[in-house]
Amino acid sequence: MAKRSKAYEAAAAKIDAEKFYAPFEAVTLAKDTNPSKFDATVEVAFRLGVDPRKADQMVRGTVILPHGTGKTARVLVFATGDKADAAIAAGADFVGSDDLIEKISAGWTDFDAAVATPDLMGKVGRLGKVLGPRNLMPNPKTGTVTADVAKAVNDIKGGKIDFRVDKHSNLHFIIGKVSFDALKLAENYAAALEEVLRLKPSASKGRYIQKATVATTFGPGISVDPNVTKVLTEV
Repeated sequence: MAKRSKAYEAAAAKIDAEKFYAPFEAVTLAKDTNPSKFDATVEVAFRLGVDPRKADQMVRGTVILPHGTGKTARVLVFATGDKADAAIAAGADFVGSDDLIEKISAGWTDFDAAVATPDLMGKVGRLGKVLGPRNLMPNPKTGTVTADVAKAVNDIKGGKIDFRVDKHSNLHFIIGKVSFDALKLAENYAAALEEVLRLKPSASKGRYIQKATVATTFGPGISVDPNVTKVLTEV
């Protein structure tokens, strides 16, 4: 087992490992137990009662966090002509077609999200082995394969996050930074939770959200009561 720092141990000592905290209380405690000196990310992990090996139990979606993520996403857009111009005007960081496809094929993935116009997906689809494992592949279900590239860029820059259950039935996403006040973190958590609940597969049986944890980047995990689905300032 890896040796924990004194700062981590001190932070962990403030958490009752046997308690399930209400969401507002959990994000407040996450801020208080952040052992890092920098403005760490606040992350959420859910264990879902689904079998992701079955197509009818895959959970994948997007949500625009009401207070953003605290991070300016680097957005790449596969587009040409007037669509490329629109992406540039919207603030996309990288715009192109064959040139970007060639660069990514060589292993470059220095961006946070990718958008593509439908006419280029025949070419972009060949990048699946590079982009797929990094959850960067444009997908119509997440609004990143679209003719309205300007809206897609604005949404991502404005705090849109993608999430997808992994092979172990875990779902991870960020809800902001330690510098956010607790109410904003709780409201971001509530927005993401609402969408995850909305996407519950009909084939999922039993308890859907089996475990929920909030933590900062290098901080200890805080167990959240999975039964609390209405989140404001209740503790």
